[in-house]
Amino acid sequence: MFRIQPLVSVLLCCFTFWFHISCGYLITCSGIVPMRYRNDKVSITDFGGVGDGKTLNTKAFREAIYRIQHLRRRGGTLLYVPPGVYLTESFNLTSHMTLYLARGAVIKATQGGGVEISGGRERPGGRYMSFIHGDGLRDVVITGENGTIDGQGGIWWNMWRRGNLQFTRPNLVEFMNSRGIIISNVIFKNSPFWNIHPVYCSNVVIRYVTILAPTDSPNTDGIDPDSSSNVCIEDSFISTGDDLVAVKSGWDEYGIAYGRPSSHITIRRVTGSSPFAGIAVGSETSGGVEHVLAENIVIYNSGIGVNIKTNIGRGGFIKNITVSQVFMENVRTGIKIAGDTGDHPDNRFNPNALPYVKGVTLKNIWGVKVQKAGSIQGLKNAPFTNICLSKINLHGMTGPRSPPWKCSDVSGAAIEVSPSPCAQLSSLEQSGSCANHF
Repeated sequence: MFRIQPLVSVLLCCFTFWFHISCGYLITCSGIVPMRYRNDKVSITDFGGVGDGKTLNTKAFREAIYRIQHLRRRGGTLLYVPPGVYLTESFNLTSHMTLYLARGAVIKATQGGGVEISGGRERPGGRYMSFIHGDGLRDVVITGENGTIDGQGGIWWNMWRRGNLQFTRPNLVEFMNSRGIIISNVIFKNSPFWNIHPVYCSNVVIRYVTILAPTDSPNTDGIDPDSSSNVCIEDSFISTGDDLVAVKSGWDEYGIAYGRPSSHITIRRVTGSSPFAGIAVGSETSGGVEHVLAENIVIYNSGIGVNIKTNIGRGGFIKNITVSQVFMENVRTGIKIAGDTGDHPDNRFNPNALPYVKGVTLKNIWGVKVQKAGSIQGLKNAPFTNICLSKINLHGMTGPRSPPWKCSDVSGAAIEVSPSPCAQLSSLEQSGSCANHF
């Protein structure tokens, strides 16, 4: 089990105490989707489910969900998974249901799974079906007593390293074109690819989750809201091999054509570590990303604290992003905003499709053992504008020949920032970039 380092733990407790005292209550965005309580309940054992870790339970899960879908009980139905290890292939959820994992319950993936027609990411053609999947759904809850959903990703990671995969690896949990989703009080571990991926969704709440994967596990992003709106991510611990939370919105020409932005995303009280980024936007932002708030974040033993990333060919926009109240420890780069990150799905991308980045505010950020304070590098033909750095202290192990900041093709302002940032962010003429951001 992953453990928070003592210093991080103490600071997190102190920060939470201060937050309670100063506000009088814990701010939450979870009200966008009220928790559903189902009067109708069934158990996976009613359909032949056996939690011995050996019996294949695919038929039991699919029959149980078929029953929920077709009986359509008033208020929906709760599917109870009792303690035990339930081995199963991938399965689809249905609307108006709750998947409830008891304490000690483990839903464990087999390697098998169908192939979706939708485009893959690391291989041409399709991708393997997500382990737990939902498309076009309404009112779905995955919750319980901190039971576990285990993707058994080690098999997939090794095949990826050997180059033996025909299609892109599966996500652990994915909702598409869905609304009114709650994921809470569950442990997710060893995803083959991304862990939780709501795409083309609205009104999604993810809170009180734990997401775990080894630091060397490839592409095991924690939570990736993608072309989705009104998403609330709160009170969670994530330790994986890739970005903890990454807001996305489509990839190059395909994302531009679909044109659905990610908007009104709130990320609050998330703690974790990653060899890549703690809080990220991008790099797939072709549909646009706007109105993102990340606050009260603790990041340790990580590559980058806050990473906003895009590339030529992406098009789209990144605007109205606020990251506040962040503590980071033992991080290589505190802040990175870059216009040259990520690859392309194919060679049909338009190199003239440049991203528009404006209105990024980073404030009240404190870091210790930070090797490099930051890098903010826009594009020559698409400079990043209205960047605000306010009340930031990032200190650590910068060498005498390594400047703490690196900037190009950027304009904005910096107020009370240590070490002192680049000249492009220190001009008094640009101080308006930080107006109303305190």
